[in-house]
Amino acid sequence: MPDLIISDTSCLILFDKINQLNLLRLCYNTIYVTPEVAEEYGKQLPDWILIKKVSNQSHQRVLEQILGVGESSAIALGVELPQSLIVIDDLKARKVAKSLNLQITGSLGILVKAKQKGHIDLLAPVLDDVQQTDFRISEKIVAKILSLVSE
Repeated sequence: MPDLIISDTSCLILFDKINQLNLLRLCYNTIYVTPEVAEEYGKQLPDWILIKKVSNQSHQRVLEQILGVGESSAIALGVELPQSLIVIDDLKARKVAKSLNLQITGSLGILVKAKQKGHIDLLAPVLDDVQQTDFRISEKIVAKILSLVSE
């Protein structure tokens, strides 16, 4: 799995809400966001999250015809950095990224990785925190994730 990730806004917002933003740094060596994602996040980013602009703005503009600006910029940057892993939660954006053969994960995938790497002792309380936010997650997915990490 790549050590370089490109995060969309939803992961930053969710991890900030549950006070787990540091998990990104613990799980990955390099974390990029685009200027568009940084603006959508709306808070000062920690200095270990790097801002990288998309070189091919025309590719990003095409993606913006069907996706949000932040998602489009994250995917466009992922095309330019093929060794990266894109953190994106929106289903439509995930489908577009997969169609471009990009490696993707979501916020929940990062939580699973954090548990597997020993950065979280128990994932269940963290998922409880996630469910207290506006992040939508079904009980079926919660059960599947907890089974995956043997909780």
